[in-house]
Amino acid sequence: MMPPDMAKSSKSPFPNRLTLGIDEAGRGPAIGPMVMAAVALDSRTAAALTRKGLRDSKAYGAGDDAHAIRSELAAEIRSRAKFVVTFEIEHHEIDQRVARNELNLLEREYAAQMIDQAPACDKIIADGKRMFHALSLRYTQFISVDRAEEHHAAVAAASVIAKVIRDDRFNVIRRRYEPELGPIAGGGYANAATRRWLRAYVERYGRLPDEARRSWPYPYVADLIGDTRVPGPQVELF
Repeated sequence: MMPPDMAKSSKSPFPNRLTLGIDEAGRGPAIGPMVMAAVALDSRTAAALTRKGLRDSKAYGAGDDAHAIRSELAAEIRSRAKFVVTFEIEHHEIDQRVARNELNLLEREYAAQMIDQAPACDKIIADGKRMFHALSLRYTQFISVDRAEEHHAAVAAASVIAKVIRDDRFNVIRRRYEPELGPIAGGGYANAATRRWLRAYVERYGRLPDEARRSWPYPYVADLIGDTRVPGPQVELF
């Protein structure tokens, strides 16, 4: 039997608290879904994953090498986390909610679903101070912080999980279209490369591809197909 003084000294001076982190990937793109994720990490696992290189998903860069790093880390997170849940929010649901000026509300609703599914946690942290602040009235241990993924391992883990799923989904879209129409550069975000690709698609088919969001304005194709936006008030997307 371990002597009392040795047993006492072997205990960590820091409590092993459980934190639930919430983040998303794909809020801004013009093509494809948005993915939300929640990950619960205890303090020791959070420290271990940080030593293994866990950071905000954007910190790894873009391209196939970055995706491979994130995918490997996502597998490690899933094997060590106390809880992981994800939601893939399709472009048509985003369109419907943006038309009602409810994009932030949509994210809060999914965040609440994830929190309700999670085990009891000492702290819940979501990335986006203003967007998620209302949830602090519902969950006493909840806080929302801007750039939370840069400071909290559980949020960084959620950002990695969400980004890997989002990229996998986008790569399926790329494989569907690129052999015929060339690369969809820029991750499908509403940048110049994506606008050029969408315009090329519309010039060939007279419509936007199935996976394109109609809630984003498309002035660069309006001369070809008119205004394709879902009717309703627009919101600030970034």
